[in-house]
Amino acid sequence: MSTVQIPAALVKELRDKTGAGMMDCKRALSECDGDIEAATTLLRKQGLSAAAKRSGREANEGTIASYIHQGGRLGVIVEVNCETDFVARTDRFQQFAKDVALNVAAMKPQYVSVDDVPEDLKQREREVYAEQAMDRPENAREKIVEGKLAKYLSEICLLEQPFFRDATEKNQRTMEELRAEASSELGENITIRRFTAYQLGD
Repeated sequence: MSTVQIPAALVKELRDKTGAGMMDCKRALSECDGDIEAATTLLRKQGLSAAAKRSGREANEGTIASYIHQGGRLGVIVEVNCETDFVARTDRFQQFAKDVALNVAAMKPQYVSVDDVPEDLKQREREVYAEQAMDRPENAREKIVEGKLAKYLSEICLLEQPFFRDATEKNQRTMEELRAEASSELGENITIRRFTAYQLGD
């Protein structure tokens, strides 16, 4: 480990360039004797393993965000978690939480992730699609069924849905990709724990 003093401005420059967490940037610069290009390469090499490590860390801090739409006729509350209170207070984290609430209001998901969908629901859908595919060649049926199931899950699961603000973009991100970007930029495991949507009269 280098003993070279790393200026805060250099850490900020690397963070802006790579989107990595502040401590990750400082550590990379220390290991690379302040060489920003070498530190950038190091962070890129470590990116995948770092993301995997983050996903297993406890995320018990965070925020409750809300969104009210249609003149008070639709309301959404979401819980978004991170690892530290410091990150929870950042504008970047707060913006992500607001984007989650907006997406729930716009796309009306039923579950956060595919893992949250009950197995009996998945099985019922498979049976429906299998019945619909009976007139197709037998060796193609399973692929058709799984393809239709994947499409259905992408419509009802928040993390699989497209980010509605990207609707006019050529490369539309999913909410999972948006979550991963925020996690990478903030250097912490970020999770969407739950949400509730209220429709007036329902």
